[in-house]
Order: sequence, then structure tokens, then C-alpha cells
Amino acid sequence: MKWTLCAALFVCALVGNAAAAEAPATLPDYSKTPEELSAVKATGGPGGSGNAKVEVVTILGDPSKPGQYAQLLKVQAHAEIPSHHHAGDRVGTVLSGTWHFGYGPKFDKSKLRILPTGSVYTEPSDSPHFAMTADKPVTVLITGNGPTDTIYEDPKDEPTAMK
Repeated sequence: MKWTLCAALFVCALVGNAAAAEAPATLPDYSKTPEELSAVKATGGPGGSGNAKVEVVTILGDPSKPGQYAQLLKVQAHAEIPSHHHAGDRVGTVLSGTWHFGYGPKFDKSKLRILPTGSVYTEPSDSPHFAMTADKPVTVLITGNGPTDTIYEDPKDEPTAMK
């Protein structure tokens, strides 16, 4: 039993070292004020909802590749984002506005939590979630480990299918 545990720990250490070798060793030096961040142009790309009312700004990393990334989601007022999920665990921080966020396979207003500025929430890997804004825009900082994607629970909700 003791040797099995030692062998398991050794394998975990090897896998951990191999995974670490693929990811960048350190983050770059990076600092931006809110004013500087507001001037960064939209980048789009993986990890956003594809919703026309959501502007995605990747500020660190590349969410389409292995490694850490950070994105700003700038969501217009009166946006409704149907249930979807992403590959990889993500953490959201509400930087401005009031975010209405819920978990589940279908958009359900009764399951929305009201998350004011300063709130933090998670988007566990492959866990469906949905969101909306009210009368004011919202900015959310998303951090995670790539690669990520966006898969809608109902394919009809995919923004490209709605065109």
C-alpha cells in the first residue's frame, strides 16, 4: 500500500512537471489603469459568448492555446446570454455594473444571482451557465487556463445560427 501511494505521487509529479513545461514559466510584466484598459480594442476570439452585445478584449495570453489568459467582457445594457459552457475552469470578477449570472442548462431568470461590482464567481469547466444585464453595461474580468471555447447548450442559441 505504501509503495502504491509513493508510485502514485511520483506519477503525479511527473505529469505536473510535464504540464508545467508546456505553459509559460512566468507572466509578463503588465499593468493597466481602468482608463488604459478602456482604450484596448476588442480582440474577439475563444471564450466569449459570440453575442453581439458582448465585446471580448483579451488582455493577457491566448485563450485558444494552453496557458493562462485574461479577458475583459464588456457587456452592453439589456443583453441576454443563453446557457453555454467553456472548456477549462474560469473565474469571473465584476469590475463595473451589476451582472445577473446563473447556472443551469437553460436560461432561467429565477436562477439568476445579482452580482454587483466587486463580486467574484466561477465558471467550472463544462458547467452550463447564463447571464444578463439590466439597464446599465457591465465589465467582467475572466481569468482561466486555455485552450477554451464556447458551446451553447441549445445549438439554436449559437449566435451564428441566429443570423
